[in-house]
Amino acid sequence: MAKKRTHNVIMWLENTKLINEDWIPLDRYIHMNTKNYMTYNLHTGFLRIMREYTKARSEALASNELARFVRNDMKQIFLNLPCIDSNEYNITGSVGQGNWAAVPWIAIMHKNITTSTQRGYYIVYLFSEDMKRVYLTLAQGVTETSKEELIRIKQEIRQHIKMSNNVKKDDDIFLGNSSKAVGYANSTAAYIPYELDKIPSEEELVHDLEEMLSYYEQYIVLKEKEMKGEMEDKNTIIDMNQCTMIEHVSSYIRSKGFYYDDKELINFYLSLKTKPFVILSGISGTGKTKIIHWYAESLGATEENGQFTLIPVRPDWSDSSDLLGYVNIQGEFQSRPLINVLKNATENPDKPYFVVLDEMNLARVEYYFSDFLSVIESRRWENGKIITSSVISESIVGERITIPANVYIIGTINMDETTHPLSKKVLDRANTLEFNEVKLDFFDFLKDQGEVEPKNVSNRILTAEYLHLKGCFIEHEELVKTVSNSLIEINTILEPIGAQVGYRVRDEICFYVAYNKQGDLLEFDEALDYQICQKILPRIAGSDGRTEEALKKLYALCCNQEFDRDEISSEDVSQAKYVRSAKKLHQMLRRFEYDGFTSFWV
Repeated sequence: MAKKRTHNVIMWLENTKLINEDWIPLDRYIHMNTKNYMTYNLHTGFLRIMREYTKARSEALASNELARFVRNDMKQIFLNLPCIDSNEYNITGSVGQGNWAAVPWIAIMHKNITTSTQRGYYIVYLFSEDMKRVYLTLAQGVTETSKEELIRIKQEIRQHIKMSNNVKKDDDIFLGNSSKAVGYANSTAAYIPYELDKIPSEEELVHDLEEMLSYYEQYIVLKEKEMKGEMEDKNTIIDMNQCTMIEHVSSYIRSKGFYYDDKELINFYLSLKTKPFVILSGISGTGKTKIIHWYAESLGATEENGQFTLIPVRPDWSDSSDLLGYVNIQGEFQSRPLINVLKNATENPDKPYFVVLDEMNLARVEYYFSDFLSVIESRRWENGKIITSSVISESIVGERITIPANVYIIGTINMDETTHPLSKKVLDRANTLEFNEVKLDFFDFLKDQGEVEPKNVSNRILTAEYLHLKGCFIEHEELVKTVSNSLIEINTILEPIGAQVGYRVRDEICFYVAYNKQGDLLEFDEALDYQICQKILPRIAGSDGRTEEALKKLYALCCNQEFDRDEISSEDVSQAKYVRSAKKLHQMLRRFEYDGFTSFWV
């Protein structure tokens, strides 16, 4: 295709070289026949648009000569180029609808990819608002494409399509300051800039267009291969890095019409990776179960394929047999759903398995879950794999059943008169994520219409890398020391009320912050803030003066200033060092003031 194009381009240039001869003044040439598009080529066409557009904007758009030129004549100029096949490409020029556009454009769209500039990816000439520059770009439709999808496609083009030094692959394109100009600039993956007083010759313009067309077609072929591969094997397990996975999960959840802040998704991910047991608390209706459901489904884990299991907890559960299974009167073992999950996960170590214990504190968690928690604590490395002790006696089930590294237990809890409080034994062994804030007036995420498909993501991105502090210390010595020093300061405050943390909590906070550093996901103080709020504050409850004093000192530590009773009346903690923890401590102190008692579960 490229060889044929080159020959045709040479013939085209030979037939039109008169246009670029210096001895014919441009203005004289343009006015020889203003109604005949064949008197123009790309060079003279661009010059006319850039020289006349500003003045034309002061006139009515309807029946304007320049508007007709952009929409019709320029289209014909492109269609007459030998590198443009009218059977493959649509050409559209725009100066606005009803009102003049600040950024006029001329798009070249492959018919198999898109027929509208509102979606897909295509080649487009973008004129700057001041008409001093025009850019030949490989860009995307912004109207019907989510922000996350724009970023993903832009990065994909820049990474996978090798281009010459003539083409820029950065974010320095500047079209103007209007929202449209900024949006078009953000959608651009690659571009070639032209200045008004340095518009290249026709030969160079056609050569650049042909070059950009080749990159466009390369990306089309790449996407076709990807699509074919997905259709051939939808069960292919893929690896992702941390940032890509978070972006994918966020896009998937929003495509389903739900919204969770990206930092909440990052926190959930880091909590699961730190320890495969996480608790979600909060008022009813904030989407505790939904976030787990969509999170798992985005990674290819569904109820249909057995990788997502919802287990409603009953109030009468009193021992581990309700969760794991029991021996009936005939002496036969009757397994519960969790046992089947553990078996399937052991057979498929590359796939993540999610188990939700819904309303887990309707029964006393220590009664039915303590044995399982003890087995989680037995995790250790053996021959490069994470193994545990048996969850149930081999003599009962006839085989050894352990907790594989690809099983993640998430419990949802409500704190009201129908539920039981959680003991420190349970809180020590989990990150407790709270979902109490709702934004009923936030609708932006509902504008993202694109459907995002789930991906079968490898368990490698979720599985733990550290089980003991030694491994983490070797790789992140300074980080471990910094976290430990912060916890020593906190323990000094908590010791009088017997709520200080031990080695297990210290180690898991270090793991969390280390994983965060690996992916560069949150600022250090943000990550430590989440851990203070999730691993330390849930341990505090009481009605005596020592509890109040501890809360005040913690509040002062989080705000990085001395405690001021007048300031506590205000809930503005935006300047605090640990904002999330300071806000929670503010609520706990207010409750102590009103009720004479306080706890994390406000």
